[in-house]
Amino acid sequence: MAERVLVTGGLGYIGSILCEHLLAAGYEVTALDNLMYGAGQQGLFHLCANPGFDFIKGDVRDESVMRTALKSADAVVHLAAVVGAAACDRDPALATSVNLESVRLLNRLRSPRQLVVYPNTNSGYGATSGLAFCTEETPLEPISLYGRTKVDAERELLGSPNAVAFRLATVFGFSPRMRLDLLVNHFAYAAVKDGYLVLFEKDFKRNFVHVRDVADAMMYAITNSPRMVGNVYNFGLDSANLSKEELALAVKRHVPNFYLHFAPIGQDPDKRNYVVSSARLKAAGFEARRSLDDGIRELIKGYRMEGRPLFKNAG
Repeated sequence: MAERVLVTGGLGYIGSILCEHLLAAGYEVTALDNLMYGAGQQGLFHLCANPGFDFIKGDVRDESVMRTALKSADAVVHLAAVVGAAACDRDPALATSVNLESVRLLNRLRSPRQLVVYPNTNSGYGATSGLAFCTEETPLEPISLYGRTKVDAERELLGSPNAVAFRLATVFGFSPRMRLDLLVNHFAYAAVKDGYLVLFEKDFKRNFVHVRDVADAMMYAITNSPRMVGNVYNFGLDSANLSKEELALAVKRHVPNFYLHFAPIGQDPDKRNYVVSSARLKAAGFEARRSLDDGIRELIKGYRMEGRPLFKNAG
């Protein structure tokens, strides 16, 4: 077992869940984060009482910060990123430096004994027909800057020793650093808070996976690294290769008054329309266990716990 794990972006959407799971499993954890989301990243204060948890405020593009952080690390989960096509297009220079140049820096500074677990996105498969399953052998043809930087970073790491990569489905579920731009999270929020959703490209398909399953998969890769290094694994729920319409209807089953309007206009900047097979990871001994319905129920419960929204008198 790797004794200390460095989690970059450790207070982010996936990172904050991963830190919690690693500590519960007996690992020591250092979370590195630049706290760019401010008050939205206060959800891990309860981990400070754990002597195995440490935190470094810093930037993954800063060589001195990374040298210090890597000194005691046996494994690194490199989650720090500008995530999503829209966020990357808003600041292309920032996206390229964080998503790709920081990976090159990490790869240069780490020793060959230090394992790296890296999350790519399965939007790297680009615009497919949505009919044939994408496997790890399917050509990568990313359309957006986000997809290109993540695919290039994956290639950088897998061209070096002691690295494992995941191509993640669209993640869902609650996290201390919550994200509403993710499809399941967004649809459930609209159902609970707004009562309606305008949906474009309703027949485009996606694959989905719970954030806690992602954390568990990354821990599995750390524990089983000798037989997993050098490989990339698709990771999603094989039971959740769904069109956007099918997803919206799944949410509607839990919130019957949820009104859906299917619009003829609107485009996904990543042109994501694919079904994905996670058979390789299952053959390696791991598969997702939290269902889409589990996640929808969790999200509805959480959204109903929220207080009055900012700038609103009711709700």
